[in-house]
Amino acid sequence: MTNNSLFNSADKMPLPKQIARHVARQIDNDELLPGQILLSINEFSARHKVARDTVEKAYKELKSTGYIVSVRNKGYYVSGKSNARKKILLIFNKLSSYKKEVYYGFIETIGDKAAVDLQVHHYSSGLLKEIIANNLGNYHSYVLMAHFDRREAKKNYLAIIKELPQEKLLLLDKKLVELKGVKAVYQDFKQDIYDALSSANTLLAKYKAVTIVFPPDSNHPGEIINGIREYCNHNKKRFAQVDDAATVTPARGTVYIFITDEDMAVVMKEMKKKNLRQGADVGIISFNETVLKELLDITVITTDFVQMGKTAAEMVLNNTQAQVRNPFHMIQRGSL
Repeated sequence: MTNNSLFNSADKMPLPKQIARHVARQIDNDELLPGQILLSINEFSARHKVARDTVEKAYKELKSTGYIVSVRNKGYYVSGKSNARKKILLIFNKLSSYKKEVYYGFIETIGDKAAVDLQVHHYSSGLLKEIIANNLGNYHSYVLMAHFDRREAKKNYLAIIKELPQEKLLLLDKKLVELKGVKAVYQDFKQDIYDALSSANTLLAKYKAVTIVFPPDSNHPGEIINGIREYCNHNKKRFAQVDDAATVTPARGTVYIFITDEDMAVVMKEMKKKNLRQGADVGIISFNETVLKELLDITVITTDFVQMGKTAAEMVLNNTQAQVRNPFHMIQRGSL
């Protein structure tokens, strides 16, 4: 452990964590083997010219994660990576009721087999870069939701994601074709929406047009629009995309698809003014299930968020190298 590369003045991570990360990497890479004795706290402090309490904090963290053990009056020994409790970093794009379902599905399946930390990049590649810089090397696995601001250049966040060890990365909710060998549990947004609409062809037969209300500031994948457009082309229905729900004048014979609940409420209010009946004069489809939509008898298209979390956890625990398409379905109700 004489390599001074464990110290990086530009690294925002506290020095004890830098030391712990360095030692953990050596153990994971078999540079330090089970049973091997480590430098004592005093020896490490003198050799690397760092404070004794700094080394003590680093060793304490390594003990808490199972990498090393201490033997009274003898010193610190490598426990071995096989005995170390796995550490997983979940990086979500945002927090929402749906993301909570993914999280709980993941945590339930992981159980006590690993320690899980959660961070959020809020659609920002800059924030993701900071998260990675502060945590690189600290985890056995990284699970990332790669949704970013639609104005963000793809090359920017791809370059940042590639800083993570690809064999330890799992992409969640969305896969990136540029990262072909990376594990993923994903939605195929274009095909999923096309298949969901096709499953309701009988109900949709009475409508001549489909309108998607898709706010310009939404960070939902644009593939959703492409899937709806393709469905309309194949089924000879008029397709329209609207940015602002406030500009929508509900028309008979049209199905409206909503990304946000707020936009759905705006259009439903206008429908009520015009005495238009949902499921008869006008169709309504909303993304993602809630109790309120069930009570309002709203047709919903959704992925299985809990299953997404469970599948991702199983793949991490078993180190499964695969890309798995998550289940997606339509809940047909009276609004269609």
